[in-house]
Amino acid sequence: MCPSRRYGGVGAGKKREEPLRPAFEVLDMDGDGRIGRDDLKKFYFAASEAAATATEEWVEEEEVIIRSMIAAADADRDGFVAFEEFERVLLRRRRGDGGYGGGVMEEAFREMDRDGDGKVGFEDLRGFMEGAGLEASDDEILAMITVAGRSGGVRFDDLLKILAVDLA
Repeated sequence: MCPSRRYGGVGAGKKREEPLRPAFEVLDMDGDGRIGRDDLKKFYFAASEAAATATEEWVEEEEVIIRSMIAAADADRDGFVAFEEFERVLLRRRRGDGGYGGGVMEEAFREMDRDGDGKVGFEDLRGFMEGAGLEASDDEILAMITVAGRSGGVRFDDLLKILAVDLA
């Protein structure tokens, strides 16, 4: 080993890029560095308009969904989702061919990319929004695409950057 550590620490000072960290921190409501059932309940019920008039049956159904979400990501079965588990489920790691390994984010992107050209353009996004029951004017849809800095459509990597910025 080189005593000066000139070559031993190559890359050691570089911080790993974590595009999903801001989204994770939004869901980690208590700031303890992991997402638990209570974190998801607080976030989900705060974000849901239906929670204000929720019936006991609705709350029970949502509890099942929350438990399922935790179970899907909790690789070490400790009842919590650490950042690495969160990232693994949402992104998967890049495959050698440049694609992703089928994470939830990629599946959502493929659903939006209705023409299959690898970009979510105006018509793709409008169709997705209508299908999801979300109202958006043509100007709002164009603004969403413009945020990515591309007039021809939003690629998968652009979507991850947008989500990281918007959720911060």
